Amino acid sequence: MRDLTKLLPKPMLRVQSKPILQHIVEGLKTAGIKDFCIVTGWQSQSIEDYFGDGSKFGVNIAYAKQEVQNGTGKAAEPAKGFIGSSDFILTYGDILVYPTTYSEMLKRFDQGQFSGLITVTAGEDISKGGLCFFGDDQCLVSLVEKPSAEQIDQLRQQGLIRPGQPLWYNAGIYIFKPVLFEFTAKLSLSPRNEYELTDAISAMVKYGHKIVGHQIKGRWVDVRDPETLAKLEAKTENLLSDS
Repeated sequence: MRDLTKLLPKPMLRVQSKPILQHIVEGLKTAGIKDFCIVTGWQSQSIEDYFGDGSKFGVNIAYAKQEVQNGTGKAAEPAKGFIGSSDFILTYGDILVYPTTYSEMLKRFDQGQFSGLITVTAGEDISKGGLCFFGDDQCLVSLVEKPSAEQIDQLRQQGLIRPGQPLWYNAGIYIFKPVLFEFTAKLSLSPRNEYELTDAISAMVKYGHKIVGHQIKGRWVDVRDPETLAKLEAKTENLLSDS
């Protein structure tokens, strides 16, 4: 986001007069979520000053600070005490979806004995994003983050990438049981010198935990650059409505 985030963290950039993070909070509220913990980092005070305790938005908001930004695998750990023994939704602060996505996720998670739920979107470019592969039970079998050409060849040989079959990309919104933290605690640094949430998810699958997949239908926007932000601003749709 270059100059746009010199003074503000990206989740506080405005889309149609509201911070991205406010759209997320209000969307989750429509799914019945009332208790939030926002994990902050750089310029955390701007978030806390805006949202306060959440009462003006009709929710309860606590805060936990990630002192060192060392990857997605450790980002949720500051909220561990807040979460306790509860299941929880985990979302990045720059992804916009229709509010019904959250309620559909909760409904799917309650349909089985799952340790987690991972949302996915369909795509065609197999070199970008985290590729997810599922079994006949719709549970995650393998997750490959931004596969190399060599990895893509291996996936084809294994029959995981097949002509005419959809490719599923990690969409960055999850539901987890607290068992996730047993796996984030054991993470090693990735080749990018970061702790990766996807490595923890892969380890959960390896040890027999069921992570069910859920396709996001309708809008999914990763607000990753000024161009995406400008497109959202140009639209007149209500970001809290599916219509």
